[in-house]
Amino acid sequence: MAAEQFRQLQAYLDTQIIGQNQLTRNLLIALLADGHLLVEGPPGLAKTRAINALANGMDGDFHRVQFTPDLLPADLTGTDIYRPETGEFVFQKGPLFHNLVLADEINRAPAKVQSALLEAMAERQITVGNKTYRLPNLFLVMATQNPLEQEGTYPLPEAQLDRFLMHVEIDYPQADTELEILRLTRNEELKQGTVTPPSLTQQEIFSARQSALSLHMAPELEQYMVQLIMATRQPEKYDAAMANWIEFGASPRATISLDRCARAHAWLSGRDFVGPDDIQAVVHNVLRHRIILSYQAEAEGISVNKVLDTIVNTVAVP
Repeated sequence: MAAEQFRQLQAYLDTQIIGQNQLTRNLLIALLADGHLLVEGPPGLAKTRAINALANGMDGDFHRVQFTPDLLPADLTGTDIYRPETGEFVFQKGPLFHNLVLADEINRAPAKVQSALLEAMAERQITVGNKTYRLPNLFLVMATQNPLEQEGTYPLPEAQLDRFLMHVEIDYPQADTELEILRLTRNEELKQGTVTPPSLTQQEIFSARQSALSLHMAPELEQYMVQLIMATRQPEKYDAAMANWIEFGASPRATISLDRCARAHAWLSGRDFVGPDDIQAVVHNVLRHRIILSYQAEAEGISVNKVLDTIVNTVAVP
């Protein structure tokens, strides 16, 4: 039942976000893998619309936070409010207590705000004063970054980037897709051809997560995943050129994320087992933000995607 509901949700998302199939697919993978998504792309590519459509198609509330240089941690977590009529402090919950949170242009807020968000993502709780508050069981953060403007921004530290399950890059659509977007927007303004969203319950999401975790994965594929991670830490054992490209490799959290994402990808594809294609389909998004390149690689114009292509082509597939 949950599998059919997810298929309906994916079909609905693809009618609402034209030309960004990778974004909608990875949103569902993050939802299934119980992780958070960092999306990087130029403005106007329906990043906000995508997570808003996801909220419309499931049982969960959505909140968008525009990150700015004057944002404070309490603007995310909430704070204690004094009630003079009772003489007591009452905790006022912040945006992080919603099921789906969009952290728009996360790199525009200072480090203390980013840390408050990333701590909530990792621990699924926040602490205000001497009290700790649990966040909802269903909690997904999609943070966005604009690669075009870097003036006045606060780049996320590499150690904090590791908190994200995936780093997804999106780009402008093709001309035919742009025409579809134009027609969709016009029809929405005229209130024509409105698509009814599905209604995926939170219990169905939790059930789907358990189903994805229980998929069969051969021991050889587990070893294959580990070798992909080892290639980022000990590149000299796999390719001589890579030894000069990577300063620091991926953490053990990357191995766990790769496993969860590959399982979610296979489950969404309707299979009851994980194959090498599932791992390769998600490996770039899982490792893109977890590898620190050397100065030599940057001087030679070597990108992270180039390094990951080399790793995938070098490590033997079982």
